[in-house]
Amino acid sequence: MGGSDVRDGSPVVHGFPHLDAVRSAITALYRRISYDGVHAYGPSLLPADAAFPDVDDLHLGTQRVARALVQHLRLPDARMIVGFRRMEHAATVELAAGPEYFIELNDRFRTHRRDIGAALAHEITHVLLHRLGLELPGTRDNEILTDTVTTYLGAGWLLLDAFREDATSSQKLGYLTPEEFGYVLAKRAFAFDEDPSPWFTSPQAYSAYAKGRAQALRELRQPPLTAAGLLGRRRYTKDRRYAGAHPGTPADPAAPYAFERGGEGLRVSFPCPTCLQRIRVPVRGRVRARCGLCRTVLECDT
Repeated sequence: MGGSDVRDGSPVVHGFPHLDAVRSAITALYRRISYDGVHAYGPSLLPADAAFPDVDDLHLGTQRVARALVQHLRLPDARMIVGFRRMEHAATVELAAGPEYFIELNDRFRTHRRDIGAALAHEITHVLLHRLGLELPGTRDNEILTDTVTTYLGAGWLLLDAFREDATSSQKLGYLTPEEFGYVLAKRAFAFDEDPSPWFTSPQAYSAYAKGRAQALRELRQPPLTAAGLLGRRRYTKDRRYAGAHPGTPADPAAPYAFERGGEGLRVSFPCPTCLQRIRVPVRGRVRARCGLCRTVLECDT
């Protein structure tokens, strides 16, 4: 787990610089384990399962939290052996054949116990992805995949809650920005009908979740979905007319939809707001579409 422990006023990166990779990761997760597989990971890990009181023994408490995460991530035969040492990164895991996996945590977690669950969640998700054979090209995209899957499967709210920032110091675990963690968490909340906001102990984490949720809400209100706002509908209508009059014109990359002409006339494609897989429907007014990957039913005005 690369992540970062940023101090001395060094700024934490904010915003949505990895959003395309995050969306690809959500789609890849649904494709690998299916709708039923994704929805086996509900409800989210409870705060009590990751709580680490100061009076608990360091090693026994760490193993207890690790077991809770192993159970939540549906790895019943996996055994995590956790140790501490001085290191540059927050944590690492040795991805062997199993069933035993060795995780090392940065020595600073000896005194920052509240974040042990967050570090373990990321590393144990590495084990899950290793067993699933799910990976993306390149280290960066694989780490983004790990953060995204950790969050979408109900344990990554711990990573967002580890984000803290004030006038003199800041800390963030994971590769996603705080707002991107909030975005994925909101996507999960919509899909599982959850409200994670009471779980945050960090005010900065709650603020980042609100910003990520706003981005996720915008994706529920983009044309051709019927929930789209007036300005979006006007632009969509204009683009649809232009596409009909100028077949073969490249799609505007800034638009959330693209038109194409086939044997049955004009069609529009757009990302499913749940799993981000692209959906294609005919342009013929009101249409009800069902995503074949995540089973979301979408009301469209094409």
